Amino acid sequence: MGAPRIAVAVVTMGNRPDEVDALLESVAKQDVPPERIVVVGNGCPLPDFAQRLSLPGEVTTVELDENVGCPGGRNAALARLREFGDIDVVVELDDDGLLVDPDVLRRVRDLYAADDRLGIVGFRIADELGETQQRHVPRLGNSDPHRGGYVTGFLGGGHGLRMAMLDEVGDWPAEFFFAHEETDLAWRAVDAGWRILYAPELLLRHPKTSPARHAIYYRVNARNRVWLARRRLPLPLVPVHLGVWVLLTLARNRSGAGLRAWFGGFVEGVREPAGERRPMRWRTVWRLTRLGRPPVI
Repeated sequence: MGAPRIAVAVVTMGNRPDEVDALLESVAKQDVPPERIVVVGNGCPLPDFAQRLSLPGEVTTVELDENVGCPGGRNAALARLREFGDIDVVVELDDDGLLVDPDVLRRVRDLYAADDRLGIVGFRIADELGETQQRHVPRLGNSDPHRGGYVTGFLGGGHGLRMAMLDEVGDWPAEFFFAHEETDLAWRAVDAGWRILYAPELLLRHPKTSPARHAIYYRVNARNRVWLARRRLPLPLVPVHLGVWVLLTLARNRSGAGLRAWFGGFVEGVREPAGERRPMRWRTVWRLTRLGRPPVI
């Protein structure tokens, strides 16, 4: 294929106006400008970015009546891009992130142009000191954040998605609201034969955070973990995957309130409908295992 046409999508709840401005300004400084920029207000109004900033083109805004969660907000951006019909790759960025280097979009373009089965490109996320948290490295163990290659997952904070892949495997699981939506999408992509590349040269600066800062973290983390297993794993692996994560949670979590919320979410995940069940094939299990992360961990 020729040079893919790239869009940038950002979802915000309206509580980080300065950070969104800085992010969009860093997008404007890219040496390959995006064809389109879409900003989604997740249950909030949005400003007129054209009056506030000097950007390479028009910013399309989408204002949702309510907060539909991160995956739901991203789906709204994807729906608008499909209406335009002129985008091959969408780069989705956290609203408090920042593109430090001016060649990020050009590198994304070149990666997709070189591999027509590349579905997802994951960025490296680092804080203001240049440090990458281990949970942001898409490999098991104490892995080097600067080592790129094909992997089994990606980071929601900064990544590229091929639109043709999404047309085949489906968009984000909006019902997840928050947590594990990246794994659901990644497993579907790998099962359909698409590749996921971790490209650490694509840097997104992002403040150091903990996912537990979200009040709903423990409950939805457990609920979505169960939903993920019920939706995507072959039946024999469902209890193995969930059993491993019960043990890991008990070993890692020392908060009584956190554990109660987690197990409450776990029960909710068992009782509530998980959505369409489309389990991965056993050859996908083997492929994920060969890439370094069997889908039971």
